[in-house]
Amino acid sequence: MNTVPRVSVLAKDIMVTKLVTLTADMDALEAMRKLLQHRISGAPVVDSDGNYLGVFSEKNSMRFLLDLAYEQLPSSQVAAFMDTSMKRTIGEETDLLTIAETFLNTEYRRLPVLRGTKLVGQISRRDVLAAALKIIDEHPCEHKKSLLYLSALIERKDAPVD
Repeated sequence: MNTVPRVSVLAKDIMVTKLVTLTADMDALEAMRKLLQHRISGAPVVDSDGNYLGVFSEKNSMRFLLDLAYEQLPSSQVAAFMDTSMKRTIGEETDLLTIAETFLNTEYRRLPVLRGTKLVGQISRRDVLAAALKIIDEHPCEHKKSLLYLSALIERKDAPVD
C-alpha cells in the first residue's frame, strides 16, 4: 500500500514575527496614521510586557471617526475602539487546517498568534494559502489537484495517529 508522507505545519512555522503593534493608551488618530503609514488594515494592540489586548483596524477607525464627528470628541485612546475578541487569536501550536477553518468561519484577514497571553506573531490568509501550495509543490503526485491529496498530506494536530 502506497502511503503519503504526512507534513505537520503549525502556526509557529508560518507566522510573521516582525509586526507593527499599537498600545491601548495610544491616541486613535495616531494609530490611524500608523496603519496608513505602514499600509496595513489593522494591528495588534499590546501592553508594555507584550501581552495581547486586541486589534485596532480600519473598521475600528471608521467607528472612531463617526464618534469624533457626531460626539465632537477631540480624540480618544485606542482602547475604547479596539476589538478584544479572543476568537480572532490562535496558539502557536495550531495546525494549518485549523487555521484555514478559522479564517473560513470568521471575517478576519489576519490572526494574532499567542504563546499564553504574549503576542508572538501573526498569520494572514495569504500565509495559509502559500503554505498549502508549498506543501503540494514539495510533494508531487499524480493526484496533486485532489483535495483528498491535500488532506492526506497535512497532519492535523488532533488527528489520530495510524
